[in-house]
Amino acid sequence: MTKKIAVIGGGIVGSTAAFYLSKNHQNVTLFDEGTGQATSAAAGIISPWLSQRRNKEWYFLAKEGAKFYQTLMADLSQYEPVHDIYQQTGTILYKKTPSLLSKLTKLATERKVDAPEIGNILPLTEKEVKDVIPNLLLDDDALFVSGGAKIDGAKLVTSLINQLEKMGNTYLNQQVTRISYDNNQWQIHANGLIHSFDQLILACGAWVGDLLRPLDFFVDVRPQKGQLIELQTSIDTTNWPVIMPVGETDIIPFDNGKILIGATHENDSGYDLKPDEALLNNLKEQAEASLSAISQEDIHQIRVGTRAYTSDFSPFFGEVQDLDNLYVASGLGSSGLTTGPVIGKTLADWVLGEETAFEAYRNKPNQYIYKNQ
Repeated sequence: MTKKIAVIGGGIVGSTAAFYLSKNHQNVTLFDEGTGQATSAAAGIISPWLSQRRNKEWYFLAKEGAKFYQTLMADLSQYEPVHDIYQQTGTILYKKTPSLLSKLTKLATERKVDAPEIGNILPLTEKEVKDVIPNLLLDDDALFVSGGAKIDGAKLVTSLINQLEKMGNTYLNQQVTRISYDNNQWQIHANGLIHSFDQLILACGAWVGDLLRPLDFFVDVRPQKGQLIELQTSIDTTNWPVIMPVGETDIIPFDNGKILIGATHENDSGYDLKPDEALLNNLKEQAEASLSAISQEDIHQIRVGTRAYTSDFSPFFGEVQDLDNLYVASGLGSSGLTTGPVIGKTLADWVLGEETAFEAYRNKPNQYIYKNQ
């Protein structure tokens, strides 16, 4: 049975959900005005197996998210090339001390039992690292995992939305100003018009609260500003792995000399999207301490977006009590490009009436979305 479905938010979650609903012959309209979207401002490092977060529920989601990329890329590659979107060239990660690196190697080895997609786990000496990346200045040993990948968020969502439209569905580059539920239909107010739908997916990140507040719901989500820079260099970066030095500034090289560096995590900037020249220059300076060859390169492009975080830093997705025919996802934070696609696919499956590996998440939004008293 064909359903008329609205998806609000064209980032990684919403565009993936809309893509898979379209593949299943549903009538889909995707609304996304685009301003501040975290996905289009991001470059993701798909390597969750090296995370030392203790939240087992989050790790399971991230692990499954990394695994799902193989399915997503296979499905998307039926329509267009995906090499510029997703590249599995491995990840090189550094720790402060040899003992911490050894501990991480042990953790990765243990996790490979349940996540064989981690690939080869190889401790590398300084010389072995520089055989791969000659310009690297770091003098320490490192850990390489071959299953690590990188994703260009902007190119991914563009591709998913293109396919949505080619399948005969609708993308509206419009801001949704209000939603309401009347006569078993969701009413979407955008651009002076009202559109009616059988089901609604809210995947608009930090803006979920703005749409649910008029319905008398409070949402435990806050915005976090993130900035990164793009360099266009003359360096041969073909097949370079992601470089994760100690600290929060990662180096994400793509083919043809393109290198992304980031990202900032700014909790007090709200929805501000103005580039901060001092912070952006600091990102480049930190990267130069690891990679000397970029010191003479100018910043080619700046990306600024707004992430969504909950108070306990956990994502949520599923159904909201007292809101019929609605699914919601938010709070993905800086791991959004890792977890977003599998969350989007799960939401699409639920709309289609299918069970998933994430049934325990169905009621989780009710921990973060409250009916005002």
